[in-house]
Formats: sequence, C-alpha cells, structure tokens
Amino acid sequence: MRHVPLLAPLLLLGGCVVQQAAQTAVDVVSLPVKAASAGVDAVTTSQAEADRRRGRQIRDEERRLGREARLREREERRAAERRDDRD
Repeated sequence: MRHVPLLAPLLLLGGCVVQQAAQTAVDVVSLPVKAASAGVDAVTTSQAEADRRRGRQIRDEERRLGREARLREREERRAAERRDDRD
C-alpha cells in the first residue's frame, strides 16, 4: 500500500513521455519537408516580392531621372545667365 502513492505520479508522467516521444517522431519526419520548403522559398520569388523589387527599381529610376533633369535645368540657367552677361 505504501508504494501506491509513488506509482501514481509515474503513471501520470508516462503519458507525457509517450506524448513527447510521438512529438519528437513527428518533428524528425517533418524536418526534411521543412528544409526542402525553405530551400525552395530561398530560390524562388513570390509575386509580391517581384512587385516590391520592380517598384523599388521604378522609384530609383525616377529619382535618377529627376536628378539629371535638375542638373540639366541648372546648367541651362547658368548658360542663359552667361549669355545675358555678355550682351
């Protein structure tokens, strides 16, 4: 009778051990699938990623064109001022 209180926690913990073993088995089986999925994600581009990249390229191009236009306008103004100074 004295051993019954000692056996009760062991029986309750036994389910935890079985559950943990089952979870570990699931993790081991699913690990290659997760690794393969991560590899595929790394080498492929989603549509959203492609859209973001294209938008960034367009904004960079617009910034570059804006800088060139401002430089051109500044040079044209300076050239016009030089012509006015000569007259």
